[in-house]
Amino acid sequence: MQTKYLYEYAVIRLVPKVEREEFINVGLILYCAKQKFLGVKIQLSSTKLHCLAPELEEAEIKINLSSFEKIAHGGINAGPIGQLDLAGRFRWLTATRSTILQCSKVHSGLSDNPAQCLDRLFSEMVL
Repeated sequence: MQTKYLYEYAVIRLVPKVEREEFINVGLILYCAKQKFLGVKIQLSSTKLHCLAPELEEAEIKINLSSFEKIAHGGINAGPIGQLDLAGRFRWLTATRSTILQCSKVHSGLSDNPAQCLDRLFSEMVL
C-alpha cells in the first residue's frame, strides 16, 4: 500500500480589475512538505485575456507569471525569496495580494504523487 502525503495548493488568478473581482485561472502552485515538492504550472489563455481585459499587455503578464515559476524553483537567480526553504517560498507565493496576479485561498488534499496531482489539478482548474 502506498502512503498518501498531505499537500497544499492554490490557484493563480489574473484579476484585471480588482474592484470587479472577475478573474481568469492562469496557474496552480502545489506544495508537499513530506515529498519536498514545490511545483508551479502556468498557462495564460490569450483568448480569455482579450475577452476580459483587452487593454492588458500579454507579454508583461507572462513576465510576471514567470516569477512564480522562478521563485518556486528557487536558487540565486530567483532573488532573496527564491533562497527561502520550500515552505517559505510557498507561503510567500500564496500570500494575499491586491494586485492583478493573486492566489486563491490555500486548499489541501492527500496524494501519493504530488507531481501527478499538480498536473491533474492544473487540468481541472486552469485548462
